[in-house]
Amino acid sequence: MKLLLLFCTLTLCGASACAAKEKVSQLDEKKLKQSSPLGAITERITPQIDKNVVVGGILEKVLENLHYLHKKVNDDLSEKAFKLYLERVDYGKQFFTEDDVEKLEEQEKKFDDQLKVGDLSIVKITQKIMTKRVPMIEKHVEKLLKKDFDYTKNETYETDAEKRDFVDDEDELKERWRKLVKLEVLMKYFELKDEQDGIGQEDKEDKKKKTAKKSKKKEKKKTYKELMKEAREKIAKRYHRVFKRLQEERQSDRLDKFYNAITRVYDPHTVYLMPEDKEDFDIDMSGKLEGIGALLREEGSFIKVERIIPGSASWRGKELQAEDTILAVGQEDEDPVDIVDMSIRDAVKLIRGPKGTTVILKVRRPDGTTKVISIVRDQVVLEEAYVKSTIIEHKDLKQKIGYIHVPKFYRDFQDPNGRNSSEDVKREIIKLKKQGVDGIVLNLRNNGGGALVDATLMGGLFIDEGPIVQVKNRGAAKVHEDTDGKTYWDKPLVVLINRFSASASEIVAGALKDYDRAVVVGTSEQTHGKGTVQAIVNLTDYINPIYARLIGPIGAMKITTDMFYRINGMSTQFRGIKPHIVLPDEYGYLDTGERSLDFAIPYREIKSTDFEKWKKTKYNISKLKVNSEKRVKKDKRFQKIVKSVNWSKERKNDSKRTITLKAMDAYRKEAREVSEKYKLDDINENVLVKSTQKLKTDVDKDNFKEFKEELQKDPVIEETLFIFNDILKS
Repeated sequence: MKLLLLFCTLTLCGASACAAKEKVSQLDEKKLKQSSPLGAITERITPQIDKNVVVGGILEKVLENLHYLHKKVNDDLSEKAFKLYLERVDYGKQFFTEDDVEKLEEQEKKFDDQLKVGDLSIVKITQKIMTKRVPMIEKHVEKLLKKDFDYTKNETYETDAEKRDFVDDEDELKERWRKLVKLEVLMKYFELKDEQDGIGQEDKEDKKKKTAKKSKKKEKKKTYKELMKEAREKIAKRYHRVFKRLQEERQSDRLDKFYNAITRVYDPHTVYLMPEDKEDFDIDMSGKLEGIGALLREEGSFIKVERIIPGSASWRGKELQAEDTILAVGQEDEDPVDIVDMSIRDAVKLIRGPKGTTVILKVRRPDGTTKVISIVRDQVVLEEAYVKSTIIEHKDLKQKIGYIHVPKFYRDFQDPNGRNSSEDVKREIIKLKKQGVDGIVLNLRNNGGGALVDATLMGGLFIDEGPIVQVKNRGAAKVHEDTDGKTYWDKPLVVLINRFSASASEIVAGALKDYDRAVVVGTSEQTHGKGTVQAIVNLTDYINPIYARLIGPIGAMKITTDMFYRINGMSTQFRGIKPHIVLPDEYGYLDTGERSLDFAIPYREIKSTDFEKWKKTKYNISKLKVNSEKRVKKDKRFQKIVKSVNWSKERKNDSKRTITLKAMDAYRKEAREVSEKYKLDDINENVLVKSTQKLKTDVDKDNFKEFKEELQKDPVIEETLFIFNDILKS
């Protein structure tokens, strides 16, 4: 299932082509070259204004001159880019044959040339193959789904694409699709059967779903044959949409695959952003957008409302509800547009819009009734992306601990008065100090990073002054320091990290560890290991303004420009931050982190910078570690995690599925039993969670209730309270 909360706009250019050619032909070539900060990027542009030439030329110069590695776009890079491109266009090895791959391999060393001249032959060849192959596969799938499959015949399908090879011919390709479709119908059958039997529905709280569930109990249960027919119909509808999308793929999507095959050879975090993707990035950093305030999901041919964001325009209107299906979208004084079978990205473009404008939605309720709803768009603040705090206590311990959750290092670069994560953490520290807490937990788990400036400022909140991080490109390292001479919290501090803590999170955790300022507690042996710095380069700024007006926005590039190093000289690249105390990791069976990514920049070290260790609080790390290990061994929840991970590791390499009714039933039953056996859903009443402020509205109360239960279900929180008890007693 695909969840999406995007902010996209379409930029249209309405200039006369003839007038454009005439104006461009009269442009002074010298001025064109001088207009580009990176040199003569525009010198290869013809009077016809070939946008591919513009984009390719700029990408080449930006990559070669601004990227940290300063690699040349050449044949060696082309060979590597080709492999990435092949993965992007047919990762599942479901459309290309060996002959197709051989044709594409003729372009293997030409990526650099094609980028420079704008003649993207490999994109054209790929499109030609797909134009022929997709309709063929679609007809084959349609034919397969018109009759029953034999689920007594013992045959298998390899679900791991990396273990599959490209097939020799179209007959073998059809056979691969036969097994795939057969497997998917079987899986859908069991999903429908589980739904009919009420399996997996126990935790759903939506009243409408409960009512529907009760009414289903009165209905006559469908037979095996009826469920299997329904499964085939649902898979048929899904594939109809899949093939429709593939056949309607835009040129911009094809170009994206080509351009980013090249950028990813530099490193995994260097990405070409189409104009709409750049806007998505801006929202992710600021936590704000303008729209109706609904999280949407794609379900077959339809787009449904997954959740209404508290405080948003939709929430205030009280009409749009979770599980509503959006059938059509209209603007003021315009005819509505049917969005059935439309991609979620395109639908979101219709639904979103400037603050103060009205959007009209035609929706179908879960009970089958339809309704037309008018919503005045407003600014939506993604509260879950912002810092929040609370007070946590243990009923058997006499201590009061402040808890600060930092989901990302956000900063609204477009608004000087906008929110930023470092100021929000400072505000929460002050609030917690007034509550008389004995210690503070800074939770950086699952925090993928964000603004470097906020990492520096946030680290500085916990020391008087001094370096936080070193940033280096070609020359000497630049030291980013805390210089205000103020410590906003000087008492015991615990930092929580996990395998998904990355970038700015690693800067803060690493600095606080190097200073001996905090006890770092993690649920993995190390964090993600991202020690690189990215900048957003607006590519339109690198071409002559006249060209920019003629061809419109050309997007941006998120490009790695520097590496950051801890104040002790070690990089977090690859190695990440190793916690003082390691707790069981529920994701311990996964291959994650920078080490698992292609073309990641290797680990490096530089000279340590001068800094003084923290002396106001001393931690006996060895004793804290021993005490924690003893508790973890006795804790049933942590032991559940250990056993669950061991089970998952054993099954990880078992990627072949036997496509029989009996085998799939046994496979699903085992997975369900293990999931039930090891799930951690119980609320721990020993952990007390108290709000730091009065909850005035229903939104505040609902949000806090959800936050509280999340903490009470998390075994790491109780163990952190025990660790604090050990710290405070020493």
